[in-house]
Amino acid sequence: MSTSVTRALTATARTAAHGPYAECACPARPTVLADRDDGTVVRHGATVAKAHARDADRPRLATRLAVAAHPALSDVLLAPLNLPATELDGRPVTFWPYGTPLDPDAPQSAPWEEVGALLARLHATPVEALPGPLPAMRGPHKAALAVSRMRRARPPEPVAAVVERAWSALPPWARAESAPPGPAHLCHGDLHLGQLVRHPGAHGRWLLIDVDDLGLGNPAWDLARPAAWFAAGLLAPEEWLRFIGAYAAAAGPAVPSETDPWPVLDVPARALTVQTAALAVAKATVARRDLDEIELALLDACDRMAAVPPELPAEAAK
Repeated sequence: MSTSVTRALTATARTAAHGPYAECACPARPTVLADRDDGTVVRHGATVAKAHARDADRPRLATRLAVAAHPALSDVLLAPLNLPATELDGRPVTFWPYGTPLDPDAPQSAPWEEVGALLARLHATPVEALPGPLPAMRGPHKAALAVSRMRRARPPEPVAAVVERAWSALPPWARAESAPPGPAHLCHGDLHLGQLVRHPGAHGRWLLIDVDDLGLGNPAWDLARPAAWFAAGLLAPEEWLRFIGAYAAAAGPAVPSETDPWPVLDVPARALTVQTAALAVAKATVARRDLDEIELALLDACDRMAAVPPELPAEAAK
């Protein structure tokens, strides 16, 4: 995002925090929390302004905001502030209370049990009580976008071929080419540790943020990134067991409670591995740098996946 637009979003956050005519005497300094085409986020004190993607579907975004504000999800999702919607440089802007994120320098403190329980409650929410019509969860669509981004970057053929082989081995639904299998549940769509915050209004509990990809879909997708990390050796077995155990204990509907969850998680975990590897390859290619150790581990995981096709339950092969 350009500096001028970032300044404009900062001014928008300040106005939302203090009102259009108030002098800002608070000691808080505006902070840019994220700056991407699909989401630029600025904090001013206790208020956060987010400029969403220019091509965001406005009616679907409005529905997602209404879902986040619904009382049934007050202990799961951070609710937006009740402020008028606005636009900035052709991008819709929403306003949120600031929540304290997980410390990125202390990954060992990740609250895996709380994440598992949050997802279980989200997935078990009766959708008929929520504002609608609910859009589809955008997880597979984002995976397809990541592969397209890698292709546009034109990485070296041997590297791209590894990712492409793993991608082509996935069933159509995981490549956003058909509807997902099984009954649809309310899903986050882009679960990772950066989507967790603590907010005083939730009595210090963790909540999920970022509803841009929220919608109906296969709930196993929300478990897929931790599963992919575990499969690639990037998440310790004990942390994985804490996460999936808490999800199962909270009666999360994505996986069976008494049998091996991996047949359900295998395809989504493979898709998230490909998505993450494709983005890493694209960024490294554009920056003209070598892949780092973690990125090479993801590429190696893609190579191993391509050699062993997924074992698909009958309904997941569609």
